[in-house]
Amino acid sequence: MTASFDYFELAYPHEGLKGGFIYKTVPHVMLKSIANNADIESIYERLHPAIEDSLATLNAALARQAPLSQLTVTEGVRKEQKLKLGPKGVALHEWEVPFPGDDGALPSGWPPVLRKPFDAFHVARQRMQAEIDRSIAANAENETLYDQPEKSKTKLRITGPFTVEAVPFPTVLSLEAAEGGASATPTEDQAYQTSIARSGESNRQQQWRDELLKTGIRGKGGQKLEFAELEVMAGTTCLHATGTLAETGERVVVSFGPEHGALEQRQVEHALNEAGELFPRPKMIVFCAFTFDPEAAKDIDALKGITALKAQMNTDLLTEDLKKARSSNQSFWLMGQPDVALTQTADGLWQVEVNGFDYFDTVKGELISGGKGKIAMWSLDTDYDGRSLFPHQVFFPMAGKDEGWKKLKKTIRAELDESILDQFHGTVSLPFEAGKHAKAAVKIVDDRGIESLKILPLVGATK
Repeated sequence: MTASFDYFELAYPHEGLKGGFIYKTVPHVMLKSIANNADIESIYERLHPAIEDSLATLNAALARQAPLSQLTVTEGVRKEQKLKLGPKGVALHEWEVPFPGDDGALPSGWPPVLRKPFDAFHVARQRMQAEIDRSIAANAENETLYDQPEKSKTKLRITGPFTVEAVPFPTVLSLEAAEGGASATPTEDQAYQTSIARSGESNRQQQWRDELLKTGIRGKGGQKLEFAELEVMAGTTCLHATGTLAETGERVVVSFGPEHGALEQRQVEHALNEAGELFPRPKMIVFCAFTFDPEAAKDIDALKGITALKAQMNTDLLTEDLKKARSSNQSFWLMGQPDVALTQTADGLWQVEVNGFDYFDTVKGELISGGKGKIAMWSLDTDYDGRSLFPHQVFFPMAGKDEGWKKLKKTIRAELDESILDQFHGTVSLPFEAGKHAKAAVKIVDDRGIESLKILPLVGATK
């Protein structure tokens, strides 16, 4: 929750993420880009004479002042031969001249008098090589490294890599409406039903059903909700599977959220209407999604007359080719309902206390209290507008002495009021005034990373 991440430069900042990033590019050098490069010959003709002159000077110096030891050749036709240098020795070819040491030192046994001609030769050689390398890079095709976006030197992110709190659900007109048929102006409800059928249904749902049947849904303390069988639900729009529990034999229906986006409020409403028309009526309805719209989560938690559960889907389900096919996969997690108490102080301010999660006990078949011990982070929006969550107060109950806000302070090099930092490690909020929307929202994240949200109407508040 307090980790820092790089911020990547956008190619078109005014377009946001859809404009893409600025990526690092490198020359893609291939043999043809070297063979077809006419500049290499001209560079060689222009700069190689300096190498020949410096080599002749070096060989003359070696003839006057021979090294103490013989030179073992590492390249060319005389490879592995030991050459005797000096007045009666042999002259070196340019590829036989040894390279300087790590700190620019002369080869072992070479006297200091050879320093100047030795360095002059390597300077001439390196100059020609650098010119050739630049020419090859300039004439080669560039390759974009999509795994290396440019990092900003002035910005730092302190949230997850990408966070999306809500995604508007797409509405797609039916073919009849698009062609001007009888329902050319569908109601919002009709348009939503069509949008579910056209875009909400995912070809991954068969994979999700198979995974749900194989792995079940993980609960607290190693509990598990397992299915005896799970089949496709026919004749419904928002209910996608039906089956029975392995332990009790009770009938269950399942509604999957969209592949890309949040499961939203209208899907919950339509799924419940469809469940009410089934016979026999199911005992339980499970909503499975990668993320839940806050209003949808609130409606699911408030349902009466039928056991309604939320199951968090692991994002590994979006990468079927990377996921291991085994029954021990933790692909679905039961999400708890926030247990939150709201009180009003004597001076008219409001205060929130988080008591933890209420978890569904798969053995007893009922909700039980989870306690405060497993709350990793919770945040409070003191003026929730029903659309987006703005955390006015953020708490880290499980943070250690130098973690949570203190770690965040160090990461962003910010000045924080040390006198109140300790108040943001508990489960009781600071008193706050009601905003113009007369609603507060509490978002809780447990130690598994499972999120849940509770909407609190500030009854009696002045708008």
